[in-house]
Amino acid sequence: MAEETIEAMRESVAAQLRRSRERSMALTDAVDDDDLVRQHSKLMSPLVWDLAHIGNQEELWLVRDVGGREPVRRDIDELYDAFQHARASRPRLPLLTPVEARAYVREVRDKVFDVLDRVRLEGRPLLDNAFAFGMIAQHEQQHDETMLATHQLRTGPPVLAAAPPPPGRAGPAATEVLVPAGPFTMGTSTEPWALDNERPAHQTHVDAFFIDTTPVTNAAYAEFIAAGGYAQPRWWSEAGWDHRQKAGLTAPRFWQRDGDGWLRDQFGVVEPIRPNEPVVHVCFHEAAAYAAWAGRRLPTEAEWEKAARFDPDTGRSRRFPWGDEEPGAEHANLGQRHLGPAEVGAYPAGASPLGVHQLIGDVWEWTSSDFLPYPGFVAFPYREYSEVFFGPDYKVLRGGSFGTDPVACRGTFRNWDYPIRRQIFVGFRCARDASPDEKG
Repeated sequence: MAEETIEAMRESVAAQLRRSRERSMALTDAVDDDDLVRQHSKLMSPLVWDLAHIGNQEELWLVRDVGGREPVRRDIDELYDAFQHARASRPRLPLLTPVEARAYVREVRDKVFDVLDRVRLEGRPLLDNAFAFGMIAQHEQQHDETMLATHQLRTGPPVLAAAPPPPGRAGPAATEVLVPAGPFTMGTSTEPWALDNERPAHQTHVDAFFIDTTPVTNAAYAEFIAAGGYAQPRWWSEAGWDHRQKAGLTAPRFWQRDGDGWLRDQFGVVEPIRPNEPVVHVCFHEAAAYAAWAGRRLPTEAEWEKAARFDPDTGRSRRFPWGDEEPGAEHANLGQRHLGPAEVGAYPAGASPLGVHQLIGDVWEWTSSDFLPYPGFVAFPYREYSEVFFGPDYKVLRGGSFGTDPVACRGTFRNWDYPIRRQIFVGFRCARDASPDEKG
């Protein structure tokens, strides 16, 4: 690789690392030390754990492995190993204080930049295309989104602020579009910072189906509630109905009744729901029940990716619905530029060739698929990133949310979670099979 190419790569990596750290510090500096060490929900870690964990992962991979340097704090490795301690138990650990955690991540980052300046970004899989640095940048941004979800769960006056998302426009003319039958290239073998579960690229056949041009909105979901959707087991799977009863679900999380309407609490601001925004904070079971009530279903993961990436004119799969260029502000609601999803139709420049809108950003979207490896999957660089989660316990989510950074979002990116989770920024869209007459 030419030296000028390597230097450009170093500059790009440094910019990504700085951007992720600015966000981490903004999320932790927004609250006082009491809030940093408090557990706002048993589903989440204290914010101070996330911050030190970010630094510990940097130290393990970039300082010790890539850089071959001496440990900064070997004594805390076990404390910040996500597989050693469940989130609910982390407040009882002898964690670094906020002052110690901030000092630790600063020291680690200084060493990381020194490693970045000196290491050759090629010659082994972890270094090719600066993969290890890209993995760590994505890891920090993923925890930033997790910390943003913790902010949503905290009580007290609002501490975060952002510009409102752009208003919706007229929206797509059609409410659904036909995705033609046939194979397409799913996954990737060329995206330099793609994670192991996105690999390898492979041909996947998908039968013809229809998919909604936008995510399901608050107004549409409120109709499901008004029609008694939460009171009728016929719309729910057996597991879904059991969970609905045990958890006492009656509406999306953070919704509350206001006479005949609904209010929602968004980062401490209570206001009426906005009818044309995508519904958010619903679990997989709620999404599947709505789809059944509407006479539809959730798309499979392969259907979602084909709708997002397949270009029928060329037959190739794009990086993003709009093309191969990186996401811009005109394409999608990403990167915590706003503190909520935008109204449907707000990003016409981000539509797919088939006319499907807002597949990237705004809300993660539930699919009906279990989280499973692709044919030819190889764990890299460690089994615990993906492999230990494969199986029927987790459902795949696609597309990213307003809290997802562009570095951790692309047409092939796969997220996963338990089907009962709804503290995450997740919504959904519906699909249906195409009849023989509709296939054309």
